[in-house]
Amino acid sequence: MKRRSFLAASTASVGTLAFPALVRAQGLEKPRMTIAVGGKNLLYYLPLTVAETLGYFKDEGLDLTIADFAGGSRALQAVVGGSADVVSGAFEHTVNMQAKGQRMRAFVLQGRAPQIVLGVNPKTLPNFKSVADLKGKKIGVTAPGSSTNVMVNFVLAKAGLKPSDVSIIGVGAASGAVAAMRSGQIDAISNLDPVITLLQRSGDLKIVTDTRIVKEADQVFGGPMPAGCLYAPQAFLDKNPNTAQALTNAIVRANRWIQQAGPSDIVKAVPESYLLGDRAVYIDAFLAAKGALSPDGSIPDAGADTALRALRSIDESLNNVQFDLKAVYTNDFVKKANAKYPKA
Repeated sequence: MKRRSFLAASTASVGTLAFPALVRAQGLEKPRMTIAVGGKNLLYYLPLTVAETLGYFKDEGLDLTIADFAGGSRALQAVVGGSADVVSGAFEHTVNMQAKGQRMRAFVLQGRAPQIVLGVNPKTLPNFKSVADLKGKKIGVTAPGSSTNVMVNFVLAKAGLKPSDVSIIGVGAASGAVAAMRSGQIDAISNLDPVITLLQRSGDLKIVTDTRIVKEADQVFGGPMPAGCLYAPQAFLDKNPNTAQALTNAIVRANRWIQQAGPSDIVKAVPESYLLGDRAVYIDAFLAAKGALSPDGSIPDAGADTALRALRSIDESLNNVQFDLKAVYTNDFVKKANAKYPKA
């Protein structure tokens, strides 16, 4: 009997060592789930891709489906509609949704600056001098209502222009955006890397505002402007705290890995399609955007105030709304993740 007990215990022990992710998954409320993202190939969402390709989500016992959409607003719609559980998207959506009576909460940061670049087309606007020259022009964004659209509206407002003074056109976040600029279909673009670096290197873009630079982003928005993050309905976080923690652990590991990684490491970690046919451009884009990526996943306490100011500058109706900004983010999961995966 003792020998049988010993063998049974040994077998169980081997099983535990062989399937650590399975054991962890047993503690998760929802190991199989869907994350919606708008433009997964963008460096804005690099931590999400790294966590996926390096197996960090699997290490936490998660079996994820990552659904990619044309822009952040579409990804948000997927969660609101119930076809996805969590959004990998722009932080300011959590503030905007509170105004609409829907409680969304960010729980781990991917980017500490928006990384969005507004630039003009040298072919259609060869004599461009200031943002005021964009009146009556066509501006490409990833998708109408996305963070790239918010950025355009914010910059226009500072120049005394209204959103209705321009035509907003959704061009996506990949080769379609590049083609729209090169063919002259749009006069300006609000987009992210690697699209921006590709256009810049080919001479098809003149930069107006560059929030890949943290200092410039802080000046544009008047404070720290949190960017890419994971956010979800408050009800999801309440019901699935262990699952949210597992997601946070994976993203924090990815954030830390990226800060230590070299360009060649990054190129190996992303799908070939992300490179848009030019590995050197992607490397340049990574180097340009790296400083804007979060080192540890923490959301700055002043970030919600900055996001609200930006949103109010483009939507006066928000001035009449009382916000509970503490309810749009939490660092509770991030603190635990950083304790589990401390800085090397």
